[in-house]
Amino acid sequence: YQRRVRDRISASSTMSSFLGAAVDANASCVALGNNTVIHPFTVGARVGYEGGLTYGLIIGCAVLAILFAIWHAQHVLKIPIATFGMDGADTSINSSLVSDDGEIDTSVNKKVVEISDAIARGAKAFLAAEYKYCAVFIVVFAVIVFLAVGSTAKDPAAAHKMAAAAMGESKPAWIIGLLSAVAFTTGGTTSIVSGYIGMMIAVQANSRTALQAQRGYAPAFKTAFRAGAVLGFALCGLALIMLFILIVLFKLRYNFPAFLKNEKYPQTAVSDAMVRALFEAIAAYGLGGSSIALFGRVGGGIYTKAADVGADLVGKVEQGIPEDDPRNPAVIADNVGDNVGDVAGMGADLFGSFAEASCAALVVSADSQSGVLVNNVNAMLVPLLISASGIVSCALTSFVASHLTSVTSQGAIEPALKRQLVLSTVLETPLLILLCYFWLPPQFCIGSGAHAQVVHNLGASACAVSGLWAGLLIGFVTEYYTSHSYRPVREVAASCKTGAATNIIYGLALGYNSAIIPVLAIAAAIFISFKLAGLYGVALAALGILSTLSIGLTIDVYGPISDNAGGIAEMAGLGDQVRERTDALDAAGNTTAAIGKGFAIGSAAFVSLALFGAYVTRIRASPGQAAFSVDILQPFQFCGLLIGAMLPYAFSALTMKSVGKAALAMVEEVRRQFLEIPGIMEGTGQPDYERCVAISTVSSLREMILPGVLVMGSPIVVGFIMGPAALAGMLAGGLVSGVQMAISASNTGGAWDNAKKYIEAGAYGGKGTSVHAAAVVGDTVGDPLKDTSGPSLNILMKLCAVESLVFASFFERYNLGKVTGWYDTN
Repeated sequence: YQRRVRDRISASSTMSSFLGAAVDANASCVALGNNTVIHPFTVGARVGYEGGLTYGLIIGCAVLAILFAIWHAQHVLKIPIATFGMDGADTSINSSLVSDDGEIDTSVNKKVVEISDAIARGAKAFLAAEYKYCAVFIVVFAVIVFLAVGSTAKDPAAAHKMAAAAMGESKPAWIIGLLSAVAFTTGGTTSIVSGYIGMMIAVQANSRTALQAQRGYAPAFKTAFRAGAVLGFALCGLALIMLFILIVLFKLRYNFPAFLKNEKYPQTAVSDAMVRALFEAIAAYGLGGSSIALFGRVGGGIYTKAADVGADLVGKVEQGIPEDDPRNPAVIADNVGDNVGDVAGMGADLFGSFAEASCAALVVSADSQSGVLVNNVNAMLVPLLISASGIVSCALTSFVASHLTSVTSQGAIEPALKRQLVLSTVLETPLLILLCYFWLPPQFCIGSGAHAQVVHNLGASACAVSGLWAGLLIGFVTEYYTSHSYRPVREVAASCKTGAATNIIYGLALGYNSAIIPVLAIAAAIFISFKLAGLYGVALAALGILSTLSIGLTIDVYGPISDNAGGIAEMAGLGDQVRERTDALDAAGNTTAAIGKGFAIGSAAFVSLALFGAYVTRIRASPGQAAFSVDILQPFQFCGLLIGAMLPYAFSALTMKSVGKAALAMVEEVRRQFLEIPGIMEGTGQPDYERCVAISTVSSLREMILPGVLVMGSPIVVGFIMGPAALAGMLAGGLVSGVQMAISASNTGGAWDNAKKYIEAGAYGGKGTSVHAAAVVGDTVGDPLKDTSGPSLNILMKLCAVESLVFASFFERYNLGKVTGWYDTN
């Protein structure tokens, strides 16, 4: 019988099916769908019905990541710092500090720890206040998810018990609403925990990196790198294990048909619907993670740029004092912002990308006529296995930086970091190919009816690999346009010779140019993926670019830690040699931070399209919507397209203005302190750092509300008033507009920042010249672009899409046109 099945599969196996051609796709899918036997060449046939090997790999890699993060954290915390004579130090921050080893000046160490302690207190205070808002939001929105999903979903398990042949006979599935609410809460909570872990290790590592710079480049580099690895691996491990736990728990209610005891549920329309129900409930996990990322990115971005702009405009431009000078009242708030925005915010952002990409792939794969796929838990969990394989490749790669090589000079820092990106990508490529080959059936079907497509397992691996390498290309292009080692940024620096206006013009032009190659790379990867595996291929491409997330996040967090270390070295007076070393680390960190932002934007584009595909798949699964398609010639969909294209502009306007308002309050406060506190400029007066920290905290929490309402409210308003078709148009418009605006904004700001650093290194007269003053203006304008508006657009694209996916059934059933009968929303 299995030989006859294989003969049937072989008969439909042609080159056109490998390329995803539509010829006889539906007939081939029906043939594959009739095969309820697990294919003998898949892993599922060799390890038993419960997928023991698959489960073991997922759990093992997640635990490996967490243990790896703990191991790196222990290495960072073992670095000694003298604390003799200190009073009132935050013991939770300095619990591992030990006595002076005789090589470091104890009095200097005392000042270093005091500064680090002030940064840590400010960061913890902000996150505590922000997470209070987040906790209230999670509770309230979880109730909304429960009501909206539970009132519209249908329970396939109840339908089976009723022996119903159609899902329409079952009652509203409040259990699905409850599971969705649990998944949403879990995603949000895990995102909070991940961001907090990153912030805690960052404030632990900044002072140690500064002191290790006394010994040379290599100790300081390894300290900052190891601290970044803590967040990189902890986040990936937590995200993977929590998603897996949710799937295992939800399977108690909605199990895979072929894996139920005694085949209680044969493959029927109801049993296939159970798999769909399982993963549609899981989709809320991504919504929870992305919602917290919104607050982390926007709130943290407003905080850090308000402090940065205030410190630069008054301190550097008006008072003429160096960056990170302890006489600047906003300097502590500026360093706090690096942690809450660039560490906790970035962590939450990429956690959301991981969760959403995984959920999109699971939802799309559940809509299959292939028993060899839907009935095979091993094949269905390939999205999680891709992330698990990335942990292994990234762990091996990190050993190159931490053990096998040593950074002994300034010129070796940036190549060492870029080597991590290349090695992780090279190592991950064969793992993706082998994983798809052995865990996916040789052929399977994605989609149903007229939208069905036959997919080959090697074609699926090509999708993941295309996303992986597209991410690397985007990273290198971002580096070219933002590093002062290359011509574009040097041109921007040269334009400062004629003033700030030409600097602004050149910087904007650079940002627009920088979007060309990344967009072409994204388009090429999407074309390949869609041709080979349809919407499932796009989701695999998103997972491919995120498979090396551990290393990507490691080198991204390295940047703000090095930046903080340089600030601490300046404020503590560690000397010119130490400051030179920390500046070199920071310069490389600026480039890697720009690469990280490019990586995040590229992954957001793939994830958003994958979520868009999952949303369309979910609508097509609704009764009477099998023929649903996206057609911009339809009036509602075209209107939605225009609205979606407008959203990135509206969102950027709100975030830019929010930074401006908060920065205005900071500038006024810094000016007041310079005027009213005697002896600040002479070094005899003590600035009121805590007042500036409080201003940034209050302003950022207040100003993040309106952008959040815009992002969370837009899908709800459009979906309810204009219906699911218009909402599909809105998602497409937001993606197309948002990805290019995000790239140009981030790279423009990064170029202005590094042009300023290039001049500060001695080009065109160096610091204190009119050229430097023009560069500072450009850097100040670019700060909210590269650290607030640009990165936050990632959240806009992803959050609108995942929210639409979770509420798809609600919008389809209860949109205003259908409820009132006033107009047709299709």
